Amino acid sequence: MEIGKKIKRMRLRLGLTQEELAARTELTKGFISQLERDITSPSIATLMDILEALGSDVAAFFNEKPEEKVVYRQEDMFIKEEAEQGASICWLVSCAQKNAIEPILLTLAPGGQTYEDDPHEGEEFGYVLSGSVTLVDGDRKFRIRKGDCFYFHPTGVHCLQNAGKTEARVLWVSAPPSF
Repeated sequence: MEIGKKIKRMRLRLGLTQEELAARTELTKGFISQLERDITSPSIATLMDILEALGSDVAAFFNEKPEEKVVYRQEDMFIKEEAEQGASICWLVSCAQKNAIEPILLTLAPGGQTYEDDPHEGEEFGYVLSGSVTLVDGDRKFRIRKGDCFYFHPTGVHCLQNAGKTEARVLWVSAPPSF
């Protein structure tokens, strides 16, 4: 963390000059200038005085939350080929396992299927982008075609199968993450 640059941003947000901040903290303008350029470091007591003058405290100052990633590009995605299963899974959102939902793009070759997944808490949703698939949930089977979607609570061993003659692509979302 660049303490000086962060102090400078806080000072400018409040519309204070270096002289005004120096006067409020009984420090010199030269010290504030050096601090903001990260040439010098403040003692803990001095940092606490500066933060108080800026309307903050040490806990808030060092509590940095990483900026939330909103847009995920192709280079952020991870693809896992399951050649034996005739499936390819593309995780659309990196680190989705820490989120409430996990979207993937599933590609199934003709005759391919996902691994069977045990029943679990949560919900699953899918939208068939191309081809057709069969959703197996326990003893139930549902045929889903391009443009159709599915939504269910996985109460049985479940998977997707492609019994068709063309590749199938499915946007699949699981909440909580299970892929």
